[in-house]
Amino acid sequence: MENTFTHALPNKSGYFGEYGGSYIPEQLQAIMQEITDAYDEAILDSTYLSELADLYSGYVGRPSPIFYAKRLSQKYGRGIYLKREDLNHTGAHKINHCLGEALLAKRMGKKKIIAETGAGQHGVALATAAALLGLECDIYMGEVDIAKEYPNVIRMKILGARVIPASHGRKTLKEAVDAAFEAYLKDPVTQLYAIGSVVGPHPFPRMVRDFQTVIGNEAREQMAELTGQLPDHIVACVGGGSNAIGIFSAFLNDIKVELHGVEPAGRSLTEPGEHAATMAKGKPGVMHGFKSYMLQTEDGEPQDVYSVASGLDYPSVGPQHSYLKDIERVNYDTISDEEAIEAFFEISRLEGIIPAIESAHAIAYALKSKRLRGNILINLSGRGDKDIDFVVENYGEKYGIE
Repeated sequence: MENTFTHALPNKSGYFGEYGGSYIPEQLQAIMQEITDAYDEAILDSTYLSELADLYSGYVGRPSPIFYAKRLSQKYGRGIYLKREDLNHTGAHKINHCLGEALLAKRMGKKKIIAETGAGQHGVALATAAALLGLECDIYMGEVDIAKEYPNVIRMKILGARVIPASHGRKTLKEAVDAAFEAYLKDPVTQLYAIGSVVGPHPFPRMVRDFQTVIGNEAREQMAELTGQLPDHIVACVGGGSNAIGIFSAFLNDIKVELHGVEPAGRSLTEPGEHAATMAKGKPGVMHGFKSYMLQTEDGEPQDVYSVASGLDYPSVGPQHSYLKDIERVNYDTISDEEAIEAFFEISRLEGIIPAIESAHAIAYALKSKRLRGNILINLSGRGDKDIDFVVENYGEKYGIE
């Protein structure tokens, strides 16, 4: 497991090329350095690493399996494999870094962990980790997402977390991050902000990436065992980008393996505020303490964003993704709401797997892109239990659900 934490980037200042860093108030810099130092010590501590590894296997259920989607493969004329992160405890990849962050908070003597959440999967995973380790937990969530992802709200409350609505702006993920940062600034000493993706000031893009590389490390061995070779293509959805960087990391040096990150084109890729396609339409900017590609207004403020998938509607992206775009190692493309929902039903009815709408963006791209040939590995980052009510209410009639 120690190899999971060994990477050339970011540098000591938290930069992936020109992206990343720590653009935060001076009073927080010492706190960030404390977190960095604690993390650097933890990943050299065999006790910490063993406890995390034991939780991954005995609590989360890792390794998550890879499933050959035979019926999809036959219909679309390509070999489609699914990395089943939806089978993890709590139903998504988020538990991987939440356990790592919660263990670190406990090690640092923190009393509370706080976080933002969009689709609710990070919130559920963090509430789960908090309950397991005896920590208090506050989850900030946009009012729109609270209504849209209500099953996950209930799960968080059952687990003992406080769910605090973000009621300003568009009342979605960006606003939840704003609210969580404000709460953290009020007390960075007794609580740890467990950021939910590979975003935020250094060291969080590095930390969350490291915890998520368990996905790619497993997948590399599993695909070699299943097929005798590495996949030709790997596809993952990208909002902040944690599930994608987690599976991409183990294959970055394998140039013959093409990597594809899929962003939400929403209702319209050409109209500002109707998509969250940061890579396709953004430019470098600073928000939430880090520099990365960002959807922004003419005066440099974060642009309004939208996606049918609550976990993807964020106006920036992890800084390592921006670096990988610039060096052309990863191909970033987009999928619309309608294409994602069509893929949601396609995999449900052909393979008996109901995916998260976020993951359905990756599935849609793998099914429709003409550039993909050979074996394709999709990171099925989460399950769709949380989305069922919303999908039936908005798309049920079209797909024959009365």
